[in-house]
Amino acid sequence: MLNILWPIFIIISFVYAIFSGNLDNLNKSIFSSVEDAVNLSISLLGTMCLWSGIMEIARQTTFVNKLTIILKPIMKFLFPDIPANSHIYNEISMNIIANILGLGNAATPLGLKAMKSMQDENVNKDVLTNSMATLIVLNTASIQIIPTTVIAIRSSLGSSNPTSIIVPVWIATICAAVFGMFAVKIFIKFGK
Repeated sequence: MLNILWPIFIIISFVYAIFSGNLDNLNKSIFSSVEDAVNLSISLLGTMCLWSGIMEIARQTTFVNKLTIILKPIMKFLFPDIPANSHIYNEISMNIIANILGLGNAATPLGLKAMKSMQDENVNKDVLTNSMATLIVLNTASIQIIPTTVIAIRSSLGSSNPTSIIVPVWIATICAAVFGMFAVKIFIKFGK
C-alpha cells in the first residue's frame, strides 16, 4: 500500500509546486533534505559502529554468558519451548541487550541470527513457533534503558537537552513490552 501512496504524494507535491510557482522552493528543499539526511547518517554511523563493536567484544567474552545466566529465569518464562542449554539463549540475550542499550540497528542482525537458529530447529518450516512469535513481539517493543539512537538523532539536530526523553522512553517501552508479552502468552495459550 505504501508503494502506491508515496509515489502519489510525490507526484501531487511536484504538480502543486509547478502550479503554485514554488518549483524553486521544491528544488531547494530536496537538496537541503538530502544534505541533512547525509549528515544524520554520518552522525549515526559513528554511534552504531561504537556500540556494534562493543556488542561484538561482549559476545566474544564471558560477559554474554553471565548476562544469559542473569536473564535465564526471564528467558525460561518467555521462551519455554527452547531447550535449557541451547545456544539460542545466547543469541536472544545479545539481541535483548542490544535493544536495552537502544541499539536497534545492532539488535536487528542479532535478532535475525536468533530467528534463523530457531527456524533451523523448527519442525514445520512454514509456521512460526511460539518462541519465534515471542521474539518478534519482544523486538517490536524493545525495552530501552539507554535510547542511544534517539539521543544521537536529537543531538545531531541541535536539541538543547537530547537526553530528556529517557524517562518517557522507559515508560513507553516497558509498557509496550509488558502488554506485548501478555498478549503473546494469551494468544499462545488460547490459540492452540
